[in-house]
Amino acid sequence: MGATHVTVTIRNPAEPDRSWEGLFLVDTGATDSLVPRPHLEAIGLKPKGQRVYELADGREITMDITTADIEFMGEIVGGTILFGEANVEPLLGVTALESVGIEVDPTNERLKRLPAVRLKSLRGHEYV
Repeated sequence: MGATHVTVTIRNPAEPDRSWEGLFLVDTGATDSLVPRPHLEAIGLKPKGQRVYELADGREITMDITTADIEFMGEIVGGTILFGEANVEPLLGVTALESVGIEVDPTNERLKRLPAVRLKSLRGHEYV
């Protein structure tokens, strides 16, 4: 499968007029999204903590994280953002995609909107 890219705006939820827009690689193997540190700092976002992540080669690294509004394809979701190196390609992780009901169509290498966001109930529990 080839690479799928989408334009994404990262917005500082405390100061919504401060944002950064870029072309993100859609990475269904990544849980969270990743943005070069200078772009996050430029819109006033600071690390809120650290988390250990496993790389594709099995190594583990500790990365600074924050939260921000993630906007793409007319949707918005709050999500965890990793502080990447200055020259890293921005990544849109699967959590943001699934949260708004969008998935990758591997045949056409495009994002497609599902008819509804998936919400699975627990046995014996109803949501409404």
